[in-house]
Amino acid sequence: MPFKAPVEDMLFVLNNLCDLDQISQMPGYEDAQPDMVEAILGEAAKFSQEVLAPLNKKGDQQGSTFAKGEVATPEGWREAYQQLVEMGWNSPKTGAEHGGMGLPSVVNASIQEMFTSANTSFMLAPLLTQGAIESIAGFASPQLQEVYLPKLVTGEWTGTMNLTEPQAGSDLAAITSKAVPQGDHYLISGQKIFITYGEHDMSENIIHLVLARLPNAPAGVKGISLFIVPKFMVNENGTLGDRNDVECISIEHKLGIHASPTCTMAYGTANGAIGYLVGEPHEGLKYMFTMMNAARLGVGLQGVGIAEHATQHAIDYAMERKQGQTPQGTAPSIMGHPDIRRMLGLMKSRTEAARVLAYRAAAAEDMAHKAMDAEQRAFFQRRLDLLIPVVKGWSTELCVDIASLGVQIHGGMGFIEETGAAQHFRDARITTIYEGTTGIQALDLVGRKIKRDQGAAAMELVHDMRETAQKASQRTDAHVDWSQVEHVAQSAAQAVEDVTRWLVQRNDHSPQAAAANVLELFGIALGAWAMADAAIAASDQLMIDKDNKFVRTKLKTVAFYNAQVYPKAAMLQQVIFDANDEVLNFNSNDFEVA
Repeated sequence: MPFKAPVEDMLFVLNNLCDLDQISQMPGYEDAQPDMVEAILGEAAKFSQEVLAPLNKKGDQQGSTFAKGEVATPEGWREAYQQLVEMGWNSPKTGAEHGGMGLPSVVNASIQEMFTSANTSFMLAPLLTQGAIESIAGFASPQLQEVYLPKLVTGEWTGTMNLTEPQAGSDLAAITSKAVPQGDHYLISGQKIFITYGEHDMSENIIHLVLARLPNAPAGVKGISLFIVPKFMVNENGTLGDRNDVECISIEHKLGIHASPTCTMAYGTANGAIGYLVGEPHEGLKYMFTMMNAARLGVGLQGVGIAEHATQHAIDYAMERKQGQTPQGTAPSIMGHPDIRRMLGLMKSRTEAARVLAYRAAAAEDMAHKAMDAEQRAFFQRRLDLLIPVVKGWSTELCVDIASLGVQIHGGMGFIEETGAAQHFRDARITTIYEGTTGIQALDLVGRKIKRDQGAAAMELVHDMRETAQKASQRTDAHVDWSQVEHVAQSAAQAVEDVTRWLVQRNDHSPQAAAANVLELFGIALGAWAMADAAIAASDQLMIDKDNKFVRTKLKTVAFYNAQVYPKAAMLQQVIFDANDEVLNFNSNDFEVA
């Protein structure tokens, strides 16, 4: 399963569509100049291609194994992880004050994408560790930060996120894990499920972030607190002490991501697991949302990464496989068949649009944290909040579809495990589920991100989309159909505005009934905006270098997206406006099997 990191497209997006020049001028990001970023991505590409990608299929075949509370990762996993730690790739965006590279989030997004694309199962450990770092750095006491951050940042220790329980699922109000005060710490008891890398053999310690309830805590989500619970206790001199009362009691047998251990964790089965309160009591869910938002952006990047690898895999096969007759005669390969090129066009164009959206969310995070002006920071925080559910939901749904198309292009051989196309499909399927299902992302988008601020953040996006359309309308270079680009960009802006106004005006259950369609429409429409900006940037480069194959292909990809992907937005808009309780007026009897 060879993989080549799409560094050229990543740099095109960073430099032309994500304001990397502006971001590199902000305090702490001065080293993120284009030449330096290109060098960093070049080294990351080598690691992804030479170390991670060769382990991907092997990891899928071997999987992680469980025996007597211990998890063994596949052959080569520990050595690759040690190399990642030594090269400083564990947490590139963490600040230098904590031992990280201090790279902008938008540059880290490129690194995350290529590592995930090369080996999704492997990259889940650093992804969760990065989230733990953000939560501890943002909310834990200086004393806890001093103990836990340095080795989490290097990757010597890994981090986990322990939210749900067997009876709770996505309803965190139903969790029952307990935290009883005892001196300067708490005794944690309870069971947590679906804990990614909750137990493994790659690092010397695992730092669990655990949601639990204090005695007499309020009911519901307002009664949840957050605790640091280490696998091994940490002595005052920083060395590791006794094993904590934390145990992995099983790992799941899954459809995909076989090498990533998904653990059931038991806390306090003997004397109580020692844990330390993060921040204030009963504020745990708020603190955990920092980790969840980081993870949601990370999973959106997983969607882009898997889609990229599946697309490369399908292109390689289509270039080599000889079969059938084309309209022009015998095909040198199946690439000569129009339907193969149609499917590959869908894969390529949607992957590239999703990449821009994910990177723009990461760039918004940089601006929200580092911009000098408070108003500007607030503006970009609103944008980040709005984009997160779209990036997570749309990117992962399309990556499942793209991986499925990859299987289809392989034909019968795609259904055979040896070709590797099926692994992309199996690995992709979890991305729409963990860190909040697509339905949860959709409800978050329409409820918390659009209706709560009366559509203000969405209308700010509409303004920027119209600016792009206006720029397209002023172009005169003949190698692009600018009337099409302008029309689609204007239509996309109008669709987002119309749907936003409709949502804000509704006071019934229609927004909930329409939520999933709203999320998909936003993804497609914002993808059209991204592609219009890409067309402008590519055209500018083409006027300087008329033989630039990359930008010529980019312009073809934009035209394909506008003609083959964007038209679905009109259908979705009509479905949204027709949404009401009557449309969903089924009851349990309607689904009974005769």
